[in-house]
Amino acid sequence: MAAGLRLNGTYKKSQLGDIVERSLKGANLWNEVKDRLDKPGSGLSGGQQQRLCIARAIAVEPDVLLMDEPCSALDPISTLAIEDLIGELKERFTIVIVTHNMQQAARVSDRTAFFNLAAVGQPGRLVEIDDTERIFSNPSVQATEDYISGRFG
Repeated sequence: MAAGLRLNGTYKKSQLGDIVERSLKGANLWNEVKDRLDKPGSGLSGGQQQRLCIARAIAVEPDVLLMDEPCSALDPISTLAIEDLIGELKERFTIVIVTHNMQQAARVSDRTAFFNLAAVGQPGRLVEIDDTERIFSNPSVQATEDYISGRFG
């Protein structure tokens, strides 16, 4: 957990324990790992490993957290835990989530942007951005409507 902080080099050794505890608590993981902080993270469940990654990210107090498919390999219970955590963290951080899971986007986001690939190997283009409720209930662009309704994608 502290390796990234050590690499960053901007923290004193005496601060590391407090930062690790604060970050693990912020990722709702402290009570599950506090007795095994010296063990490798690979021994944790998939959901715990994902929360450990989030703890590592928030340890450096970033302005923005970028999460790429944060729940793609998780079971439903772990997915719910990550989504709940995202709800808590968005009070302190700007969070950008990349997901193909429309239901998840509708559940966790305040604003939604829909990007569409121009062609394979080409960067995507922004099709529409709006409040999540509007995107999912009344999109203003037909391509967005087609995607969220499952007509293409």
